[in-house]
Amino acid sequence: MIKVGIVGGTGYTGVELLRLLAQHPQVQILAITSRGEAGTAVSSMFPSLRRRLDLKFEDPARANLTSCDVVFFATPNGVAMGQAPALLDAGVRVIDLAADFRLKNVADWEQWYGMQHSSPEWVGKAVYGLPEHDRAAIREARLVANPGCYPTAVQLGFMPLVEAGLVHLDHLVADAKSGVSGAGRKAEIATLFAEAADNFKAYGVSGHRHLPEIRQGLSRMATHPVGLTFVPHLTPMIRGIHATLYARIKSEADFQQLFEERYSDEPFVDVLPPGSHPDTRSTRAANVCRMAIHRPQGGDVLVVLSVIDNLVKGAAGQAVQNMNIMFGLPETDGLWQLAVLP
Repeated sequence: MIKVGIVGGTGYTGVELLRLLAQHPQVQILAITSRGEAGTAVSSMFPSLRRRLDLKFEDPARANLTSCDVVFFATPNGVAMGQAPALLDAGVRVIDLAADFRLKNVADWEQWYGMQHSSPEWVGKAVYGLPEHDRAAIREARLVANPGCYPTAVQLGFMPLVEAGLVHLDHLVADAKSGVSGAGRKAEIATLFAEAADNFKAYGVSGHRHLPEIRQGLSRMATHPVGLTFVPHLTPMIRGIHATLYARIKSEADFQQLFEERYSDEPFVDVLPPGSHPDTRSTRAANVCRMAIHRPQGGDVLVVLSVIDNLVKGAAGQAVQNMNIMFGLPETDGLWQLAVLP
């Protein structure tokens, strides 16, 4: 059994980790931490876990995390970079669901996240955890930087085209929408029901923190820099990301076949038949990315529709998928949950 610890288990990604790991056949959850909720039964905060998880939140300073095989950080940006190095030095493997180790350029990270990085020596050692692209490196990783939700949907949608060099890479466009749970489990005016319901708006148009992460990932796939316009939107739903991606065709190909072949062995990427329009609820609570490829009016612009659950394939589910790879388990262990309808 893999002994697991979770730092920061009171947010949406934390409870998703608990939901998935509590059903995992090869996992024993040893500890879950929260300074503010130390001593509180996890099931009293999250009744959905009653009779499945008999743990209390512990103070991070007292939790025996060094006895774990792997520790997940489901914490705000800036926490893992301060606490993970001691665990790594003790031989514990770490998966960070925040952004502390995603960007390889520390100066860029400090610019976008507005704080000084406290462990830049680990940035270069971290492995970016997009399984469909980085599987071999993840197997040997001690520290995995779990991708963001928007970056997962966008990179998976563009990846076959970028890898094959079939589209112009100077001006890719990603028009993406997210449910309000992507903002986290905190009280903010913009995510109050009366503010977010019956409403739709763009945000971060001048620059969003996920832009450099997506650009970095696509540039790695292309082996040279790419140009990207990324515009996120907030939608009046709880879960889900829908990314509509645009790329100008450079070379002709059977694009449907390209996508089907690229993802034929990927258990969590579903390429839909021609003419399909994937919707977010087809991925709700499931660790899957569904996508469809369109060429409107037979023109020179290819449109890829890519949808995920931002809390699962966009966060906790992908983190569990990475854990499975790191420990040599079947990649699908604990992740076969079907999407929830309605």
